Amino acid sequence: MKANKVFQQRIKQWIEELKRGELTEASLHTGLAEFNHIEPQRQDLLYLQTSGTSLTSGVHGILLVENGQISEIPSNPDDWPYQSVLEAIRGGWHVIQFPNMALLMDESRTYGLGCEFILEKSTNAL
Repeated sequence: MKANKVFQQRIKQWIEELKRGELTEASLHTGLAEFNHIEPQRQDLLYLQTSGTSLTSGVHGILLVENGQISEIPSNPDDWPYQSVLEAIRGGWHVIQFPNMALLMDESRTYGLGCEFILEKSTNAL
């Protein structure tokens, strides 16, 4: 269970115990002990440069950061783990930044690397 859900459930329980006059020091210590067993989360990042703003646009640049390290990506685009942003989403990634439309001077032409999507995936750090 994710840490945020555990915290929310435990705090709601404490509020109810407090309302009933049943909140004890032992209950608080038990909850604190549970929080110590929650596995820390790690954020992995995936940068995808695409030819357009659509989630189905082809990927022409990729950078993957896992475990705080830049991962090596095959040089052949056919061997990349994702060929579109939509494939990455289906693989469990969450988009945290869409392309900045202000940087596209003409929607029919892209400049530089084109459109960059940034995605994240949270995994257990241990």
